Amino acid sequence: MVEQLPCDIDELGSLFLFEKLTGDQLAWLCEHGAVEEWEPGMVYREGDPATCFFVLLEGSVALLRRIGGEDIEVSRTSQPGVYAGAWMAYLGDRAPQAYVQSMRTLAPSRFYVLPAVDFAHLMNEWFPMPVHLLEGLFFGNQKAQSQVAQRERLLALGSLSAGLTHELNNPAAAAVRATSSLRDRVAGMRHKLAVIAGGAWDRSSLETLIGLQERAVEQLAKAPELSALEAADAEDLLADWFDARDLAGGYELAPTFVQAGIDTAWLDRIAEAVDEPMLEGALRWLNYTLETELLMNEIFDSTTRISDLVGAAKQYSQMDRAPSQVLDIHELLDSTLVMLSRKLGDGITVDKHYDPALPDVQVYGAELNQVWTNLIDNAVQAMDGNGTLTLTTSRPDREHVEVEIADTGSGIPPEVQSRIFEPFFTTKPFGHGTGLGLDISWRIVVNKHHGDIAVTSTPGDTRFRVRLPIRGPEPD
Repeated sequence: MVEQLPCDIDELGSLFLFEKLTGDQLAWLCEHGAVEEWEPGMVYREGDPATCFFVLLEGSVALLRRIGGEDIEVSRTSQPGVYAGAWMAYLGDRAPQAYVQSMRTLAPSRFYVLPAVDFAHLMNEWFPMPVHLLEGLFFGNQKAQSQVAQRERLLALGSLSAGLTHELNNPAAAAVRATSSLRDRVAGMRHKLAVIAGGAWDRSSLETLIGLQERAVEQLAKAPELSALEAADAEDLLADWFDARDLAGGYELAPTFVQAGIDTAWLDRIAEAVDEPMLEGALRWLNYTLETELLMNEIFDSTTRISDLVGAAKQYSQMDRAPSQVLDIHELLDSTLVMLSRKLGDGITVDKHYDPALPDVQVYGAELNQVWTNLIDNAVQAMDGNGTLTLTTSRPDREHVEVEIADTGSGIPPEVQSRIFEPFFTTKPFGHGTGLGLDISWRIVVNKHHGDIAVTSTPGDTRFRVRLPIRGPEPD
């Protein structure tokens, strides 16, 4: 309940905020504003239109921010003269005119309350030069922060693009090599077909050869993967088998047959199935067949890898998707890992503990991927290329999901942990960071998704926890 009270010019003039004003100015304040008494409770809520400028005359108040669906107290005071509310009204429609926090009275309290439109008039009429200075500071800082944030995003994009290009180049080059080799093998098979057409093989022999060919391809599909040492030993056994039958260049066939899972027992069955004069021709025909299958498998694997990388890039960027959509958090994390795979290298082990029952969440996918990128990139740098990166997802309650990104790096010093989300604050060497990565992440998680991001850190164990509401921001 709000009670209107008389406005006392002398009381206003005693406040540090108004002590330099003239009598006429204080009278104007009393004429356009009002003194109100509030019982304990909420005065205004974060995000509501900022309609009034409040100055505490007597009592006690707390300021709160909305984090993770809860009102978290950020400060409290009983100091007369402290102000809150629509204090940015002088910027007009050039800045969002909404309360940036909630205010609650903790005891019966009196406020001097001035409508936002009158506060804007007061500032522009009484203090034109300070207003211009404040405008320059506000918009200049906003523009600088936006430009640096854009540079941060472009640097990250450039780094990710370089890694993606490298990852795409490997399977693309493999596919090109395999295609070139496949062309040679097909040419060799055409030559063999010409020999067959010349009548060197009768119908029964051809049927036997085709049957062997089909079984060899089936064997290839289920061939076990051997270590380098196991493959070398198997090739030696096949080479000895070829030498025992005086097959010239038999050692050249051994690697393909071993890769296809064909051993000496297989070769014995081939020798029994064809006449001895035709054995070498049959083996070389089978070799062409198996090489062709292996090369086609390599092309398939390479092009599938390219397709997967492009799909991961599309998932990462959320191309062709609405800004806000119900998405699988695990897919977002995995696409980010693919994009950062080159940075992870061979020295970092990725350990994933995903909750299989985790529900899909309403999120801004592209922005959230930027959060994962910032946190994982920081973890990689902290581990200096060697360590364990652990990704854990869970559902701590019915309304939220939680993602934890942990690393075994050097940790964050205790004295700076409270500052790491501040804009432009960085512990990295000069030129290696803008200090906006975590600030951007905080704004995406807290401001845009109404979630929460927190950190705990000791040497060898740093954990960033991102909590997101399951029913997040509505689609734009």
